[in-house]
Amino acid sequence: MKKINIRRKYYQIRHKYLTLNNIVVAIGLMIAAGWVWGSLGVLQRNYALQKELDDKSRQLIVAQLDTASAQLEQRYYQTDEYKELAVRERLGLVTPGESVLILPPNSESAKNADIAATKTSSIEPVPTSNLLQWINFLFGGNSSHISQ
Repeated sequence: MKKINIRRKYYQIRHKYLTLNNIVVAIGLMIAAGWVWGSLGVLQRNYALQKELDDKSRQLIVAQLDTASAQLEQRYYQTDEYKELAVRERLGLVTPGESVLILPPNSESAKNADIAATKTSSIEPVPTSNLLQWINFLFGGNSSHISQ
């Protein structure tokens, strides 16, 4: 009896499910799933590369700003104003009619206020949501602000 049931099940499976149409559909689904998997891998790789490119461009901008700052500082050191200030500071020279005012050291409250002012002046990056990052990535929003 068991042998008959097994044969009957085998026959039903073979003629209901293992038809040529079902096999073609299954192969098509496997190909589509492979294509989707590959596309997601490429998207992830492109996202990582875009992020790396953004980091490198930020580093380039910072390096350019550092270079420009150093050039301005170098030009300042060559001016007569800086030379006069350096001589005044190092040698204690004064111009005629000028007097020196000596102030007492800062109080604790003034030091704390100075520390608080420096803490609030630091710039922190604005966090963006995952959705906005994907929208920027998919529609090229990240590359538009770099080329400015």
